[in-house]
Amino acid sequence: MKIATWNVNSLTVRLPQVIDWLKAQEALGADQAIDVLALQELKMTDDKFPHQAFTDAGYHAQWFGQKTYNGVALISRTPAVDVVKNIPGFEDDMSRIIAGTFGDVRVIGGYFPNGQAPDSDKFVYKMRWLEALKTWVQQEMTRHPKLALMGDYNITFKQRTANRSHLGDGCFESTSHGVCDRQSAAQK
Repeated sequence: MKIATWNVNSLTVRLPQVIDWLKAQEALGADQAIDVLALQELKMTDDKFPHQAFTDAGYHAQWFGQKTYNGVALISRTPAVDVVKNIPGFEDDMSRIIAGTFGDVRVIGGYFPNGQAPDSDKFVYKMRWLEALKTWVQQEMTRHPKLALMGDYNITFKQRTANRSHLGDGCFESTSHGVCDRQSAAQK
């Protein structure tokens, strides 16, 4: 499975580029084209999402929008099942997480909070959000041994393996490995 992520910083502005990129993917052929595209920073409400444009391009879409800020979507060649919007059990009025299952792979697309200064309310929110995400992703990994957590992390790690401590065994940077697989991690 091929999965990509893109912070579009306004789907209203970037829609032509996204559709062109998807068409270019299709021209590569089914064995080379991406299967799922996670989008962040849609910056639009659900009723404004250009669902028909993706349908016309031959794709399925799940989205979770928000006016002005945030908003996430999963664009895919096959329909998503078991779709979840936001972190279950974490009260949040921001549209930051969308998850869906494609075959045997769980894809979680996220737009992680920007924390600002460590003494700010935004940083406190970010740390609470990350803790809730960690707990939920660990639960998801028990149900979905193949899981990809991707998106705009708004995080910089000093150590290459630092994200393992945040997400549990088997999770690697999406740019390196893509899919979390506890079985493979246990063999390393």
